[in-house]
Amino acid sequence: MTDGSKIRVGIIGASGYTGADLIRLAAVHPQIKITALTANAHAGQSLGAVYPHLSALGLPDLVKTDDVDWSQTDAVFCGLPHGTSQEVISALPSHLKVIDLSADFRLRNTKTYAEWYGHSHRAPDLQSKAVYGLTEYYRDDIAKADLVACPGCYPTAALLGLLPLLSSGVIDPTDIVIDAKSGVTGAGRSVKQANLFSEVAEGIHPYGIAAHRHAPEIEQEVSKIAGQDVLVNFTPHLMPMNRGELLTMYLRGAGKNAEAEARKALVERYRDEPFVHIVGDGDVPATRHVRGTNYCRVNVFADRIPGRIIVVSTLDNLVKGSSGQALQNFNLMFGLTETLGLEQQALFP
Repeated sequence: MTDGSKIRVGIIGASGYTGADLIRLAAVHPQIKITALTANAHAGQSLGAVYPHLSALGLPDLVKTDDVDWSQTDAVFCGLPHGTSQEVISALPSHLKVIDLSADFRLRNTKTYAEWYGHSHRAPDLQSKAVYGLTEYYRDDIAKADLVACPGCYPTAALLGLLPLLSSGVIDPTDIVIDAKSGVTGAGRSVKQANLFSEVAEGIHPYGIAAHRHAPEIEQEVSKIAGQDVLVNFTPHLMPMNRGELLTMYLRGAGKNAEAEARKALVERYRDEPFVHIVGDGDVPATRHVRGTNYCRVNVFADRIPGRIIVVSTLDNLVKGSSGQALQNFNLMFGLTETLGLEQQALFP
């Protein structure tokens, strides 16, 4: 849409953290008008009752998804928990463009989905139409899509660092170790004992060891680029912070000067990308450098072990790892400037 009229947007699952950050970003997007906000558990409440910091926006009250008149909407962002999006999206009218932030359409192989998510895929016909929403690698497909499956936060940070190195043959695809750390918002807003302040403050712990659901998503994309089946060693850790994510990836180089080759591959691949920054030689990416932004910062270092390199990738898990990337994809789907509404700089300190 390029006629100057605003695009009418609905947000399903508006009461979650990703929903709230999407509203924060969409509210100042010059081409978006938010016409529907759903949150079944909070139906009938104002947005301000759930998120006081958004109370001044004058947006519609929260309603049940079944009560929305979708004829007044052009696009839908779906921010429901994993395992719940497939049936909801299947019931939406066909005129809507859909950007899904859950994992329900990320895995192309429905058997792999069933293995990792514990139930059969409930919308296999839609899965074949879904485009994986890693913007920097599927830009052309996203622009033509009606359903985009936005990547998980960990896969986004991992793949942006790994894919240029694999496509250029710089690293050995059989030896990938990913040490990942994320803030507690990645676990969602529902009340869980493990996420209470006294449980997460002043400490750090790994979770999903050798069994995290983002592993097959990373492997799907890595295997595609590498041209062979690849398994990755992926271990996430919960950090005592609200938002932010940092991955340290330990890799074996395929050549004699792996660090220089890796830096060249990363710089060349992302030279013209607005949201992926390869930082200066020796600079260390940090979560505080991307807080509140749609940027991913990456760097590569030589390991003390000969032939090995270390790639560090960081992003805000709620923005580039979720709602910001979703909005980036929305811009492409509607023929808008890709960076529209997403050029906020980091909140620092």
